[in-house]
Amino acid sequence: MHPKQLLDACAELVKRSLTFEHPADAVVSRFFRENRNLGPRERGALAETTYTVLRKKLLFESLARSGSGSRERRLAILGLAQSQETMARSEQALKEARSFVRAALSPQELQWLDACEAVRPEELMEPHRHNLPEWLVAPLQQQLGEDFWSFAESLQQPAPLDLRVNALNAKRAEVQKELEKAGIAAQTTPYSPWGLRVQGKPALTRLDAFTRGAIEVQDEGSQLLALLLDAKRGEMVVDFCAGAGGKTLAIGACMRSTGRLYAFDVSGHRLEALKPRMARSSLSNVHPAAIAHERDERVKRLAGKIDRVLVDAPCSGLGTLRRNPDLKWRQSPQAVEELTRKQASILESAARLVKPGGRLVYATCSILPQENEAIAEAFGAAHKDFVPVDAGELLAQLKVEQGAALCSGGDTGSHYLRLWPQRHETDGFFAAVWTRKS
Repeated sequence: MHPKQLLDACAELVKRSLTFEHPADAVVSRFFRENRNLGPRERGALAETTYTVLRKKLLFESLARSGSGSRERRLAILGLAQSQETMARSEQALKEARSFVRAALSPQELQWLDACEAVRPEELMEPHRHNLPEWLVAPLQQQLGEDFWSFAESLQQPAPLDLRVNALNAKRAEVQKELEKAGIAAQTTPYSPWGLRVQGKPALTRLDAFTRGAIEVQDEGSQLLALLLDAKRGEMVVDFCAGAGGKTLAIGACMRSTGRLYAFDVSGHRLEALKPRMARSSLSNVHPAAIAHERDERVKRLAGKIDRVLVDAPCSGLGTLRRNPDLKWRQSPQAVEELTRKQASILESAARLVKPGGRLVYATCSILPQENEAIAEAFGAAHKDFVPVDAGELLAQLKVEQGAALCSGGDTGSHYLRLWPQRHETDGFFAAVWTRKS
């Protein structure tokens, strides 16, 4: 595709994404369906340009005020230029990327882009450095202190691509060698015993390792949540908010496809997406079930019978901002407040499933204390039959190196799993663990 055509397409996709009527990934997917003539390189450039604009929206909007042409075109120029440089893997690739972008620009636009790129980071106002909505800044600064700026900087970068090796039918070292033979560099993840971190964005679905169910795309932090549940062979286990089932599959592999693993979710559509993944994984112990709400009759019938329950609660998703940068512009304090009520209700209902001596894990992919520590501590105060378990000690028992460094202390003295992108190179995750008294 000619650079000018690609830039025009980028401007159109940016325009659609900035309405925030739908999640950015859905907008991008729809655009690709409408333009099936696009090749892999064009698709990659379009997606990365859009996500770069969403990540750096405040900065780009400030810089765009001095340019000419439509707002969407100016934002697309900045996004395309930055994303192409980010994806370049060598000096030669960087030169080619810069030449490609500049071939699409008029002399006036070239002069403007040069002026924008000459602005030094230390000259920027704080909002243009952190690119976060105002309502998020104060609570994050309070939590992170001096680490706030490292966190904000981490959100400007794309997230790495992590894979989980299916321990039921594959070994990590062997899959790593198989990927290398296919020309895909993969490093073992520092914490998860199942994880591989891949460079770039290779076409994984074409690999034999994918089609035979040896690998699944899953962030390392998400893998650690499944690990914390530590489900055993022959147990009865519930993944209470299973969604498309990434953690369900990891849990089922831990159980060696024995016992009974219920995948509950209120979205039958999302559970449908789990079925082909189950088929690839060779798991036979997973039972997806759509429920109407957290007090569904299916849930009541299992009260007090379940060995382990994972509550991966619906949340703001603000821990995934590297992957879903539109969320920071689509969420609001009011939406978070509504979510906290739902989270407390779901945890309350799910806890009834746990039998005496069983384990309960509450988790989110949020970075906000009101969705995490506040929910966990309120639950613990109201349910003295649930004893807090130190997540760091659990991880150490599970032979996770530096497990204690992944955890933070709570008011009750227990320790929660607390993952941050700038510290751990994972998405932002939280988890609290309890054992029900016998």
